[in-house]
Amino acid sequence: MRRALAGLGLAVGVGCGGGAAAPTAPDLPRPSPTASPRPLPNIVLILADDLDAAATLHMPHLRAHLQDQGMTFTESFTTTPLCGPSRATLLSGQYGHNHGIENNLPPEGGFQKWMATGKESSTVATWLREAGYRTALVGKYVNRYPEGAEPTYVPAGWDDWYAMFSDRGSDAYYYYSLNENGTVSGFAGAPSDYITDVISDKAVEFLRKAEARDAQPFFVHISPNAPHRPAEVAPRHQGSFGSLVAPRVPSFNEEDLRDKPRWYSGQPILGDREVERTDRLYRDRLGTLLAVDEMIDRLMRELGALGELDNTYVFFTSDNGFLLGQHRFPHGKDAPYEESIRVPLIVRGPDVPQNRRHDALVANIDLAPTFVELGRGRVPDTVDGRSLVPLLGGATPAGWREDLLIEHWTDSDSGLPDWFGVRTRTTVYVEYPATREIELYDLRNDPYQMESQHLAADAATLQRLSARVAALAGCRGAACRQ
Repeated sequence: MRRALAGLGLAVGVGCGGGAAAPTAPDLPRPSPTASPRPLPNIVLILADDLDAAATLHMPHLRAHLQDQGMTFTESFTTTPLCGPSRATLLSGQYGHNHGIENNLPPEGGFQKWMATGKESSTVATWLREAGYRTALVGKYVNRYPEGAEPTYVPAGWDDWYAMFSDRGSDAYYYYSLNENGTVSGFAGAPSDYITDVISDKAVEFLRKAEARDAQPFFVHISPNAPHRPAEVAPRHQGSFGSLVAPRVPSFNEEDLRDKPRWYSGQPILGDREVERTDRLYRDRLGTLLAVDEMIDRLMRELGALGELDNTYVFFTSDNGFLLGQHRFPHGKDAPYEESIRVPLIVRGPDVPQNRRHDALVANIDLAPTFVELGRGRVPDTVDGRSLVPLLGGATPAGWREDLLIEHWTDSDSGLPDWFGVRTRTTVYVEYPATREIELYDLRNDPYQMESQHLAADAATLQRLSARVAALAGCRGAACRQ
């Protein structure tokens, strides 16, 4: 069983042990100790679906295994708050304007567009495989998989493949199919067919297979579809949250939207029935997360039993956040508001400080280069993100970013228009090209984005922010990291 050595660096200088040293003449120099290379770490990524950062408060195993034992990034964001583009970003390390997946459906997005771009031949899976890793995906892949391909299709770079595709929609909890390494298996409506539990089973199966090849490190991407709608709760968790209601934050069912662009300002006030449905969805979403939380507990215990926990990095995050009543959104994402763009990011692993919080500005573009650097692979020049490895010890290196691009293209499901903006440490600035409207929020004084300051801001500030959006919206590779 591989064990981690001390130190977060890629190699550490540790004297070789074992046995007494041979006598050395007193007038001759002693040989220097030989540096022992640190074993390549395992990497586990758990990606929830539509999980807002606040909901993690209801996941006790997540807190015990990951938060208490690792680092929580408090300023973590998705660059496009929509499943398909975000998942493509995670795989490629690129902003949406570079990987080309604009939404969830063809022709602008979805699995068919992802295949057509040719980017499947160069992803975090292929990069880690080239570095010597055994790779696996368990759960949800790019939206609409495997539409347009054979049901048995397995993308390049994946040694083990347990990808979900649904017989009734892309996010079913029952009545779905899995491509299991080229064999399609169907699942029905029995309690044992609950998708999160099946994903948990397949993930543990992979861990045990990987342990049989103990000298080879592994990367496994585990992607349950909870708490995405329809948010069907496992029978054992029904009623777990009683009459709990969605948080009544100041922006819940916001009374005055006159400061918002015309698309948002036309949102009707939520009536009692809509508020009740929102509260019910909130409880159901939390209910589905209990199975994810149990999966985390099971995975961590399995890694411990296999002797791999000390040499494994575990990352927990989501593809995007979720609005539940804020700014009159009964439910959804796509919007440039904090609940939509902010995502959890929690990491534990060798030498990551325990129970620590880090406030560096990070995003989903950073995960692929992080994994590749941990695996001592080569990060391609096409990657827009920055490796988080320098942050995992707790410090923030000089020159770390002070802003991020956020971008969105018209989504036929939500109807939200194109928008492009920048999220700094203290502000959110957004432009809507079609209507030439803008939003500007001072998050220090208005964390719930209740009052846009675009009319009060001076021209120089607006020009500076607009120029930064333009620069980032056209950036590629290294230019995106500046």
